[in-house]
Amino acid sequence: MAGAQTSRTGRFFWVDPLFCFFLVALVLIFIVWPIGEVILKSFFPDGAFSLRMYENLVTRNAGLITDSLLCALISTTLTILLALFISFYITFCRARFKKIILAALMLTMISPPFVSSLAYIMLFGRRGWLIYRLLGISWNPYGMHGVVMMQVLGNISLAALLITGTLAVLDSKLLEASRDMGGSMYRTILKVVIPLSMAGIVAATFIVFIKCLADFGTPIIIGGRFTLLATEAYLAVIGRADLPMAAAISVLILIPSLAAFFFYRRYLVQTGGETIGLQMDKTWQPGLYIGGGWKTLLAVVTWSILALMLLQYAAIFLGAITDFRQGHFVFTSEYIQAIRMGKVTCFFRSLRYAFIAAIAGSLLGLILSYQLERGRMPLAKWIDFMATLPYIMPGPFFGIGYILAFNNPPLALTGTGAVVVLNCMFRQLPISTKAAAAGLTRINPLTEDAARDLGSSRFKIVLRIILPLLKPAFLVSFINTFTTTMTTVGAIIFLVTPGSKVATVELFNVIRDGDYGQGAVLASMIVIATLLINLAFASGILGRNKL
Repeated sequence: MAGAQTSRTGRFFWVDPLFCFFLVALVLIFIVWPIGEVILKSFFPDGAFSLRMYENLVTRNAGLITDSLLCALISTTLTILLALFISFYITFCRARFKKIILAALMLTMISPPFVSSLAYIMLFGRRGWLIYRLLGISWNPYGMHGVVMMQVLGNISLAALLITGTLAVLDSKLLEASRDMGGSMYRTILKVVIPLSMAGIVAATFIVFIKCLADFGTPIIIGGRFTLLATEAYLAVIGRADLPMAAAISVLILIPSLAAFFFYRRYLVQTGGETIGLQMDKTWQPGLYIGGGWKTLLAVVTWSILALMLLQYAAIFLGAITDFRQGHFVFTSEYIQAIRMGKVTCFFRSLRYAFIAAIAGSLLGLILSYQLERGRMPLAKWIDFMATLPYIMPGPFFGIGYILAFNNPPLALTGTGAVVVLNCMFRQLPISTKAAAAGLTRINPLTEDAARDLGSSRFKIVLRIILPLLKPAFLVSFINTFTTTMTTVGAIIFLVTPGSKVATVELFNVIRDGDYGQGAVLASMIVIATLLINLAFASGILGRNKL
């Protein structure tokens, strides 16, 4: 039979050569080609091979490299340490209001990337509400210390949720056995809990390190004179139109990111730590309880961080409708009026782009994953690896790649809304494919065999069996892609033009220009809209009983 292959179990799964070619072409064009363009541009700045860009970076900007690595390492270390405190409190301390803590952590993950920086300036800036107006203290909030604080606060929710998910699947009997054999609480944590949850800790460390290393917005807003490699890449493109230098900087940022990724993958292979992210069974019990002074310490750290997170949202929402005049706060609508005059269009454009990217990206991820898992595509492992590359690419790297790849024919997309949507789609494709792959493992292939034996076509099997059973994976992919498109700026800031500008880029511009009131309004609109649409979509697709 043409177009069919036999799986290892003897079952037939259809593989349409033309359709597979189309999927592979999409991966090559919108993932591999932009990545290759960045690398080539850094080594061939003028069409001929040259190491001039790297020589300039190493000789003239060596401080940028060390500062970037040092800042990322400090931010990552503090983030993981505090995330461990929060995760241990949630899992092992009989924490009260656990659902509230988890909800607060989830809420902070749908924020635009500059909310923390904006709230930091409003609360702790030179004329901040708390430091200057309430306490009468004048201090300099800008510099490396401010960048580290904002990176920690911006990444701690993701790290805490990853580690908590790993702790939730620990075998409670091992913890109970350690305690029954005389192991103290501290020894059980050090010798049992930490080693068993190391896969989640390593995963969180890898993700946070890459995010910190590729962060250019926080240093621009909070760094003052303190600059990093990612910031210099942004300035090279936006300020000097020096794409070869931006490409070389992006490659330098990519090297430690790739090293961290391969270390992470090697660790998981050696330890078998592929169970990260499995859901906790309702009957699961932790098997270990932390009490006394340690519980108090974990509680203080957890609630202090949550209070700081909620305080930043309160500052943003109040900053959108209040102003400080003649020694006291007054309500005002001038910032809202200013947004209505010129920036509402960007907001609705963001919603439109986010919907298109989320739906198209989720469907593409499901189809590609089905072909890889069920269809036994040729070179499936290589295709899966190429589709995973955007996950480890720093945002600026991927954005610059799209400028270089799609600035000229045959695909001259730069300046259009399509290039923004495509960038967001393929940037989040790894999450879509992995979510679908996890869902496919729960679908018995015998179901497809039975439908085929009863005369169902391939189209009907996919439409009536596969897609309905993959609704949870589609939901995860949709929420992730929609949220990311609504809140991202790292890649698309290089791609937008006045006619395709989105809300997060406008937010970045107004904060950079010191217009914090309008920034607060835009940030509030993005947070509220993203939260409401995610909740509405989840309820409408799965229903309350399936969430």
